[in-house]
Amino acid sequence: MQFDDEAELDSSQVQDRRGVPGGGLAIGGGVVGILGLVVALLFGIDPGMFGAADQPAAPPVGRATSSAQLDAACRTGADANKRQDCRVLAVVNSVQTYWQGEFKARGRGYSPAQSVLFTDRVATACGTASSAVGPFYCPGDHKAYFDLGFFDDMGRQLGARGGPFAEAYVVAHEYGHHVQNLLGTTDKVGGDRQGADSASVKLELQADCYAGVWTHHATTTPQPSTGRPLITELTDQDIALALDAAESVGDDRIQQRATGRTNPETWTHGSSAQRKQWFTTGYRTGDMTKCDTFG
Repeated sequence: MQFDDEAELDSSQVQDRRGVPGGGLAIGGGVVGILGLVVALLFGIDPGMFGAADQPAAPPVGRATSSAQLDAACRTGADANKRQDCRVLAVVNSVQTYWQGEFKARGRGYSPAQSVLFTDRVATACGTASSAVGPFYCPGDHKAYFDLGFFDDMGRQLGARGGPFAEAYVVAHEYGHHVQNLLGTTDKVGGDRQGADSASVKLELQADCYAGVWTHHATTTPQPSTGRPLITELTDQDIALALDAAESVGDDRIQQRATGRTNPETWTHGSSAQRKQWFTTGYRTGDMTKCDTFG
């Protein structure tokens, strides 16, 4: 994955709370957290929705706007080609530019969502979460949350090969949940939160598909500031790493690594094969209407 060196990054789309204590009770942690709670929460949309965090909602803690570190360090696409945090910021910019245009083409308004970078734990409108839950989107405050250390854990604990575009897939998946929230799809989950055919699984697979749709358009979506795509190149290897990441976070793969067996009755995100399939559907078609996992 390569970014346009001269592209201007919009740091207002990312809050940097790294090093700012989140307060409250941490959820899980360490190896147990990654291999246990991740079954229910990895790439989830709400730490409280799936019953793993019953803490009361807390107001976000930390800086209310992007930190001086991101403002100073992440100004251009050249910075995104060098630094992980700048790369995440650039992907957020690209993803949101695409969805803003897609919503406009469909006669809808797109409301941008901020991402929050944190370490250890963070307070959100959905409750307090630790890094162990993995990346998640909170519909209560319309924000996606990332501890960048997760991308290392994805390799060490979950067997993914990793790489910049594997990270981009994770970011795009979370923004797929934001799209669902704006469209009202999130409301379909209700109490149907577990099982291979549950609404929770269908929601997650659709977010994978939406990540694939953005990927299809990533190198052709112009940024408003330059009129050129922020992402200038995606290789077959990049796509392979995204598919590898999708496979590594399938419920069956995670359960097999954690317990040596699988239990489809407890699935919340779908199998490895399903996650690869739906990302591929979005990527090959570039059409969000092909992402009807509920139909």
